[in-house]
Amino acid sequence: MIRPSLRAVAAAALAFVIAGTGAGAVQAAPAPAAPPVPTLDWADCQGGFECANAAVPLDYRQPDGATLTLAVIRKKATDQAARKGTLFLQPGGPGNSGVDFVRNNYADLPAAMRDSFDVFGYDVRGVGRSRQVQCFDDPTYTAAVTAAKGAPGPGAYDAAVRQAAQFDQACVDNSGDLLPYVGTEYVARDIDLLRQALGEEQLTYYGRSFGSYIGTVYASLFPDRVRALALDGAYDPERYANKPYAYDRTQYLALDGAMGRFLDWCAADQATCGFGDGDPRAAFEKLKADLDANPVVTASGGKANGYTLVYRLMFNINEGKVIWPAFGEALRKAQQRDNTSFLLRPPSPASFDFLGPNVVVECVDKAYPSSLDRLKREVTTNARIAPLLGPAMAYGPPTYDHQHATACVQWPGEQVSRYGGPFHADDSAPILVLGTTGDPDTPYRDAVALSRELDNGRLLTFEAEGHTAFGRSACATDAVTSYLVDLKVPKRGTTCADETQPPSSTPKVAPPGTTLSELRNGVNERVERIGSVA
Repeated sequence: MIRPSLRAVAAAALAFVIAGTGAGAVQAAPAPAAPPVPTLDWADCQGGFECANAAVPLDYRQPDGATLTLAVIRKKATDQAARKGTLFLQPGGPGNSGVDFVRNNYADLPAAMRDSFDVFGYDVRGVGRSRQVQCFDDPTYTAAVTAAKGAPGPGAYDAAVRQAAQFDQACVDNSGDLLPYVGTEYVARDIDLLRQALGEEQLTYYGRSFGSYIGTVYASLFPDRVRALALDGAYDPERYANKPYAYDRTQYLALDGAMGRFLDWCAADQATCGFGDGDPRAAFEKLKADLDANPVVTASGGKANGYTLVYRLMFNINEGKVIWPAFGEALRKAQQRDNTSFLLRPPSPASFDFLGPNVVVECVDKAYPSSLDRLKREVTTNARIAPLLGPAMAYGPPTYDHQHATACVQWPGEQVSRYGGPFHADDSAPILVLGTTGDPDTPYRDAVALSRELDNGRLLTFEAEGHTAFGRSACATDAVTSYLVDLKVPKRGTTCADETQPPSSTPKVAPPGTTLSELRNGVNERVERIGSVA
């Protein structure tokens, strides 16, 4: 059930005031006062970074009521004489730490960004150091992903629905008082308070993946406060918020399409790939079933099965073509039951810290219909039309985007902090939208849709596999830098086509028990890295 948002309540109050202006009418109560701007008491937190805490309203309908503390971080511009302001960096997710995102990506940012801006980030409400939401505990999550299958059999749908209901109840039991307030409208309002606390008249912002949706909501609420927003790996906001089954469908197709293109390349270049003995698709299906029937024991004593394989492919395929040769080697190792394959690393507690908020935020944000009959039709269809990776995701426990419908349709919490539109950002400054044609996570069509939805959107296309463009394309990175620093908007129709191709790639070799992404991201699986194209 969708509860009224802050904007809906305000609109209703305004309508009551207008309707009640006749003789003898009772006047509505005045609108809530503006929330207080937090004070940031900065302290050194190593490496040249400064950290602080920001108190923001827990519920923006009661701006002087209970507060929630956000963890924030910054590093000051290296050229204070040329400083242009503060650059907000927003990672993907939901569920990734913005504090870690800044700390782990700062050195790879273009020099012009580091010279021109104080680089700023924060953990959004309900994530990381900003009062992390809690649902399944680590043993329960471990048991759930260990029992999941890469090729689920009969009864998998009913079991998934039951497990999702258990997840929802765990969220209520452990974080019930926080759940209604972690939606993206409140996150955007937090950003506006942080902007004011930093003394900025307008917002300069880079958001990737889910960070693009946060930026979209901010621009829609506060279009006149936008200086420059770069939205990379963009969401179609209308589908995400209000037509979530349509949004899910394109995500399933994008992920399976990317996996299919890898397997096609593998078949065409067996010498480089080395997996599949001439028929990689058949070999992949057999490998999932074999691992389900006989899981591999990991170095830590856990078990890796077909679901483990799918889970790791889902995230690591975001690297693009550069990872394809490493995929071939890792799949071959999995065939040989070699537990050093980075595709045989089960999700860890660090993963669960990301996955729990990932589900919760989207269940607060999205308006799923309540019909269980429709849920079954949609979930089973997704599994059927995306046969490579879709069944494991459709019938698995609540983890990443594809596995949210079963939890969100049964979601028991209020949704007072969701934003349902409009998404036009009327009369804003130009907003740069980036889309990657082969993006397995945020389909390219979403970037096209967002650029058209915005009143002043400009689309930049990266012709490539993988997720997002900044940091993976020198062309896109230069365009984003010029836009954020100097407000130079790329020409209409700008396309970048400089992805590294696999035959000439020399991807890093993953040491035992790690993934290629984690080589870039560090040991904490929640941390995102932009990457460097230097």
